[in-house]
Amino acid sequence: MTVEVPKKRITEYSKIAPEDVEELIELTKDLKGLKVVHVNATAYGGGVAELLYTLVPLMEDLGLNAKWEVLEAPNEFYNVTKKFHNALQGAAIDITDEEFKLYEQINMENAKKLDLDADVVIIHDPQPALIPVFKEGNYIWRCHIDTSSPDKDVWERLTQKMKGYYKKALFHLNDYINSPFDNIGIEFPPSIDPLSEKNRTLSKIELSDIINRYSIDVEKPIITVVARFDPWKDLFGAIDVYREIKKVLDVQLLIVSAMAKDDPEGWTFFEDVLRYAGTDKDILFLTDLKGVSHKEVNAIQTISTLGLHTATKEGFGLVISEMMWKGNPVVARPVGGIKLQVDDGINGYLRYDIKQLAEAAIDIIKDSEKRKTFGINAKETVRKKFLTTSHLKRYLKVISEVANETI
Repeated sequence: MTVEVPKKRITEYSKIAPEDVEELIELTKDLKGLKVVHVNATAYGGGVAELLYTLVPLMEDLGLNAKWEVLEAPNEFYNVTKKFHNALQGAAIDITDEEFKLYEQINMENAKKLDLDADVVIIHDPQPALIPVFKEGNYIWRCHIDTSSPDKDVWERLTQKMKGYYKKALFHLNDYINSPFDNIGIEFPPSIDPLSEKNRTLSKIELSDIINRYSIDVEKPIITVVARFDPWKDLFGAIDVYREIKKVLDVQLLIVSAMAKDDPEGWTFFEDVLRYAGTDKDILFLTDLKGVSHKEVNAIQTISTLGLHTATKEGFGLVISEMMWKGNPVVARPVGGIKLQVDDGINGYLRYDIKQLAEAAIDIIKDSEKRKTFGINAKETVRKKFLTTSHLKRYLKVISEVANETI
C-alpha cells in the first residue's frame, strides 16, 4: 500500500537551520529524479511512521521521486514480528518454524505487490527485512531498535537470510552494529520535525483548550511519560517513580501513548498498566482512544515540568528530543540512544534505580533556576543534533553512495 504524504517545503526550515538547508539543496543537485522507496510496517503509530511523514515529502521537494510503501499483513504476522522485535532487543524468545515460515511468506507476497521498482529501496526494521530475498534491487536496511545484545539464535537466523542483499545498514548507535553488518553498518541517529504538528509552537488558546479538555491541573508539577504500551518502556517503573515523588511533592503523572497497528500485544499491556495505576486521580492516561493525536502530545509536552523515561531498552527514543525541543529537562534511564540525547547534569539526569530517578526529578522540580537552565540546554542540544534537516543530510549522503555504486 502506498502512503499519501502531505506537501512540505525545505525552505520552511531556513529560519531554524539555514546552513543545513543550503547544504541539502547542494547535495540534491545530482539526485534529481532518483526514485527512492521507503518500506515499513505501518502508516500510523510509533516513531518510524512519524519520521517518514516528514522525510518522504521533503525528499520529494528536493527533487527526488520519493515514495512510501506499507506492508499488507494479517495480525498473526505482527504477533510474530513483535517477537522478533523483543528478541532483537535481548529477550530470550523462541520463534517456531511455522512462525518463521509465515514471516517469510508475508515478505514474499509484499515483494510482489508493493511498488519496489526504484533506484534505492530503504527497508525499515525487521518486519519487511526479507523483501530483498524475493525482489532484486539496491537495498538499505534501517534498523530503529536496540540490537546491542540480541538473542543469538533469532539474530543469526534472521540475518543469515538478509546477508548479501543489503548495500548499507543504518543503526542509531555503533553499539548496535553486529555481524554480518560490520562492514556496511553506519551510526545513524534519527530526528524530530520542528515544524510538525507535534513540535510546532502552539498558541495560548490551543494550549488552554487541550488543558481544559483533559482536565489537567497546571497548578501542580506535571511529570510526563510519552511511550508505547510495551514491556521495554517499563511504565510500571514510571508509576513507581511517581509514587516516590508523591511522598515529597504533590505532582501529576501523565502517561501519553498511541496504540500502533503493528503491536497487538500493546492492548494487553495497556490493561496491565491501567490496573497497576489503580484509581489514583493524579495519574492520567492520555491516548488516541481519548482523541490524543500529535497536537495534543505537543501541548502536553509543552506544559510539562519535566519528561520522564523509564525504558530498560530503547533504540533511540525520539520522545526525549521532542520533550527537550519544548525546553524541558528529561530524567531517564541511561539506555540506548537516550545517552546521546540526555547529557547528565546539563539538560537532565540519567539514573537507573527507581529511587534515584525520583530524587533526580524532585531536584529539578524544586530548583526553578536549574530547571530553566536545563531546559535551555535541552532545546539547544536538539537544534544542533536531532532536527529533520540533519537527518535528511545523512540520508541523502547514503542514498547517493548506494545509487552511485550501481551507475
